[in-house]
Amino acid sequence: MRKKSFILFLLLISHVSLFSQNSLTGDALLEKQIYETGFIHAPLPLDTSRSFEENALKKEVLSSQPFTETDSTNGWTHSGTGSMAFSNEKSVSGKGSIRLTFPTDTGKRAVGSPSDPDYATYGNSGITYHVNGQNWEKYNRIVFSIYPDCDGARVVNMNLTFTNVNSTTKEGYNHPSGSHLINLVNKTWNHCFLDIDEYQRDKVMSIRFDTALKGKDRTTGDSAIYYIDNIQLQQIKAPGKVSGWTPTEDAIIYSTTGYTTNSQKTALVHSLLCNQQTVFQLINSATKEVTYEGALQRKQTTIGEFGVIDFTAFNQPGDYQLKVGKILTPTFRIDEKLWDNSLWRVLNFLFCQRCGHPVPGKHAACHTDLFSKHDGKSISYSGGWHDAGDLSQQTLQTGDVTFALLEAYNRFKTQNTPLAARLLEEAEWGIEFILKNRYGDGYRASSMGLLIWQDGILNTKDDIHSVRVQNMAFDNFLYAGYEAYAAMTIDRDPMLQEHLRKIAEEDFSFAIEKFRKDGFDSFKQMYEHSYNTSESQYMATISWSASMLYKLTGKSCYAETAAEAIRYVLDCQRTEPLKDKDKTRGFFYRNPSRKSIVHYIHQSREQVYMQAMTLLCETQQQHPDYQKWANSIQLYGNYLKSLMKYTQPYGMIPSGVYHAEEYKDSTSFYALHLFPPSNAQDLYTEQVKRGVKLDKEHYLKRFPVWFSIFNGNTAIHLSTGKSAAICGNFLKDEELLGIGREQLYWTVGKNPFGQSLIYGEGYNYPQMNSFSSGEMTGEMPVGIRTLGNGDIPYWPQTNNACYKEVWVTSAGKWLSLIAEYE
Repeated sequence: MRKKSFILFLLLISHVSLFSQNSLTGDALLEKQIYETGFIHAPLPLDTSRSFEENALKKEVLSSQPFTETDSTNGWTHSGTGSMAFSNEKSVSGKGSIRLTFPTDTGKRAVGSPSDPDYATYGNSGITYHVNGQNWEKYNRIVFSIYPDCDGARVVNMNLTFTNVNSTTKEGYNHPSGSHLINLVNKTWNHCFLDIDEYQRDKVMSIRFDTALKGKDRTTGDSAIYYIDNIQLQQIKAPGKVSGWTPTEDAIIYSTTGYTTNSQKTALVHSLLCNQQTVFQLINSATKEVTYEGALQRKQTTIGEFGVIDFTAFNQPGDYQLKVGKILTPTFRIDEKLWDNSLWRVLNFLFCQRCGHPVPGKHAACHTDLFSKHDGKSISYSGGWHDAGDLSQQTLQTGDVTFALLEAYNRFKTQNTPLAARLLEEAEWGIEFILKNRYGDGYRASSMGLLIWQDGILNTKDDIHSVRVQNMAFDNFLYAGYEAYAAMTIDRDPMLQEHLRKIAEEDFSFAIEKFRKDGFDSFKQMYEHSYNTSESQYMATISWSASMLYKLTGKSCYAETAAEAIRYVLDCQRTEPLKDKDKTRGFFYRNPSRKSIVHYIHQSREQVYMQAMTLLCETQQQHPDYQKWANSIQLYGNYLKSLMKYTQPYGMIPSGVYHAEEYKDSTSFYALHLFPPSNAQDLYTEQVKRGVKLDKEHYLKRFPVWFSIFNGNTAIHLSTGKSAAICGNFLKDEELLGIGREQLYWTVGKNPFGQSLIYGEGYNYPQMNSFSSGEMTGEMPVGIRTLGNGDIPYWPQTNNACYKEVWVTSAGKWLSLIAEYE
């Protein structure tokens, strides 16, 4: 018996070793955690030890002032549901705490705005501390402790709202669009802070703690209690950087994940360090030996002066640290297979966002009583992935992410079998949602804005039957392309393959019939991410989809449609140079009128132009227009190269070229900019002119022009990075492939704030806005934004929508870009 047990043990060890050799991960702890989740069928644990919050709490406190009225209810008022009281039950200060109590069920239906009544909560409960105009300018941080005692609640959070009275917002200060969301752990004291150095605080009126009533998940109890204690104002040394390009003097800005071998490897420091240091060192983390040493280079760029570290010549795989003087980075990796671990983490985020599927520690199978209606039929909208920090859904966004998962699967299926298998499984979850929402006549359930959990029981007060249903040719073109790609990818289910092929042709037929009848769609749902689609992007999508169908079926009609549609796109590409010194060209206009250039404000499908061109070149190599397509790819690739000097020594791709008077093209302008203010045209002019003037009519913008809360750059620069990598692979151009890699580096820390924008990946990742599902390993935000009308990066601690809101679109862009690399 012992012999048999020993043999089984050896078999298990060899099994684990086999997976390890197949690069499940290069990280022993992460590998152990992945096994413990059953290969991500439960959330990965959070590692807060490397987070922004953990690091920031270690900063030196120069002075501190406790709030004087937390020992009574004087100064505090309550509003909303529930009640407030002073309590000695729980306290970290020893002086008692403020106790906020409210029921989790109001007995009423959630109420939203008249224009979107089901995007609603059951109300709010909060307490406000009234300051009545105090000056807090000598303090730069608020600290406080919160103990949530919420029966059965898997996810708990609170908002902190800071209110200062001023008629106008001073230049360089934040005018927040919402509150600071604090993710909390239930039934324990959470020690929290908010850095307020960026806020006007000369006439502070109040601070407010509140939380929304989001309905009851399966385990949620009947009441919720929050204890708030130990509120202090502090002056800390060296508050965190929130705006600008220049790094702080105590930091090395680098890719906190690491760098791929045989590619450019750079980092940067404040230029003042060049006065004190002449060299940098690369140190082996294991041996502590200096493995490479180089000169610290002072460089003047279009965004300022920097000290630049270049260790491109070093290509030995391993774990390393950079050192300049006394500044030493945490460990990072140099490796050929650098991004595998990030894919496991981002995959974890997607799993946690699953709708209609139980996610341990997050939620039960949800939203089974959420329905669409069409032609006397009804479909439950449960499935796919919640699209962001709330519980909203968009079928087309699920399609986008599904396609990205399949791209990543095809890249990794021969390189990392366990990872590829899990990518495919998650993609199949998305495919199911795409297919289940078809009504079979061109119509699909398309989207739903949602903030609440539902009880899953039909004919109760929280049933919702208002899921949007549309017959959009553009959407069906995309679905057809995604379904065709899936049919060529998923080979373990022949019947599903056969069905996908049939459905792809059907959806393309619905789309082409409607397009020939009605022309370009009238996009009516501004909350759906197809709303800002330009005509040139539309035609590129038709071409790409038709090429996918041609590749799947070999039918010449699809090849003809693909080649015909792309002619419109070629007419929209700028081939004649601008009148700037670089003779810039190669970008695309929204339509042949050439009044407006293609831009994006938070969502992006920039990559579709190059996807369409390269797929045409792949599938129709003997076509008479082949050289036109190849020339377009070269022209666009050169355009991307010409942009990069405007953000050096960082590698983020700028937003691109803008015409000074695009606002005159009102149809395009108001399709792109959601909820624009009345003075949007004036703001457009001011923002454009804060860019780089190229000629009398054109400016280069590093960040997009944007007006409303719908802003954030992650999906935009990753999508353009995908375009660069597509061009690089087609043209065999390492510079373009390098541009794509730089978007990955920027995302994980090679940005002015030195923060990774993927929670759990690398170092110094911040809390993000996940209103409904809590903090998740692998979560990604909408992205870094700008302040006011400026064109410089802005990334405060303040955690609100939509720039810090988690977003599966960003995760999909990450997967899709990595899929371009071996």
